[in-house]
Amino acid sequence: MTKETAARVASALPQVARKRSKAGAAQFEKMPMPDPRQEDWRYVELGIDLSDAGLPDTPGAPMAPDAMIAPVIGEIAGRALSVDGITTEVEGEGLVRLATADDEAWSSAASAGVPAGLDRFAAAHHAFGTDGILVQVPAGRAVTAPYLFEVQAVTPGALVLPRLVVDAGEGSEVSVIVVYRSPDGVELTAVPHVEVAAGTNAHVSVAVVQMWGDQTTAVAQHHHVAGRDAAMELAEAGIGGRFARMHLTMDLEGPGSDARVLGLYFGHHTQTLDYRAFVNHRAPNTTSDMFLKGAVGDRSRSVFTGLIRIERDAQKTLAHQTNRNLVLSEGAEAHSVPNLEILANDVRCGHGSAVGPLDAEQRYYLMSRGLDPAAADRLQVKGFFEEVLTRFRHQALEPPLRTAAMGKYAGIMERGRA
Repeated sequence: MTKETAARVASALPQVARKRSKAGAAQFEKMPMPDPRQEDWRYVELGIDLSDAGLPDTPGAPMAPDAMIAPVIGEIAGRALSVDGITTEVEGEGLVRLATADDEAWSSAASAGVPAGLDRFAAAHHAFGTDGILVQVPAGRAVTAPYLFEVQAVTPGALVLPRLVVDAGEGSEVSVIVVYRSPDGVELTAVPHVEVAAGTNAHVSVAVVQMWGDQTTAVAQHHHVAGRDAAMELAEAGIGGRFARMHLTMDLEGPGSDARVLGLYFGHHTQTLDYRAFVNHRAPNTTSDMFLKGAVGDRSRSVFTGLIRIERDAQKTLAHQTNRNLVLSEGAEAHSVPNLEILANDVRCGHGSAVGPLDAEQRYYLMSRGLDPAAADRLQVKGFFEEVLTRFRHQALEPPLRTAAMGKYAGIMERGRA
């Protein structure tokens, strides 16, 4: 990853996109790799250097069709497939491939971008990213079926830079399901960007199913912006990856806007699942609710750092933040750090955090009803995640995600680590 590489990438982009690329290259050149001494990277060790990664010129051979999520979704409004950061399939009205888009589409895609100065991963995406999908929803249009965006990373040693941009016009409605996949045993780095601009009174829902392979390092970065009376929702299921991180920023810019963040994650073996979520209330009468639940077993680790920031002008704000964690093995760790930063004086907000093992009293109660200890614990784990699963907007995702979570628990039990 050199200056020459960045210059070559920028020269192939439309004029309107070159400024973004050059700014990213400048940041990438001067920024170091993150380390745990930085607050935003506390508790985690990456063990990689982006300078050693390669940018695929062509996509690798795609994986076999997804057998877990795609079959249960049902009717969709459109579909796109990205392999190694290169869009290979686009079907459906309102979907635009950025690599072949005009200046107007690139300008639209810049409306809610992840800042290049966030960290070296963001800078790399700005500098070297050349493709992505733009979902454009005109004012007043309600797209009833979801769009499906499948992201695959398959080439060993690659730096994969997929991008999804949702531009929802005034009074529109749209939902997108994103599925991340890569093969087990293949070392690579993926840095997906998801950017949402919800116009006045627009409703945007994004569901992410993260199923990276066991040697993938993934740093997903989201930036969602809401206008007046807009509603945004992000639901994420974190299942795979060696190291998988989601950095989320939601900016409530318009009065009356609303943000919902929903998440479940389950770590096993030596996985690290890392969540950094920031909701900024910048206008009055805004609301937000952040609710994440996770479990860790074997020698895995989870990290949650959340911040609700309420600006001086954001009076009448209502905001909540909750993170709960099950630690299923002696060698597993869960870190939970919720935060509030309140500059207004007429608000209602709160946060809650819990980290602990399965409830011994619940186990005793279930055993008194005839269950053996293993069945009692299994029922507790299943019930723990039900509170999240039943809130997913796309109810068809519930069964496969439930199966994935309970499959990980079964594996921990078989290894005798619970």
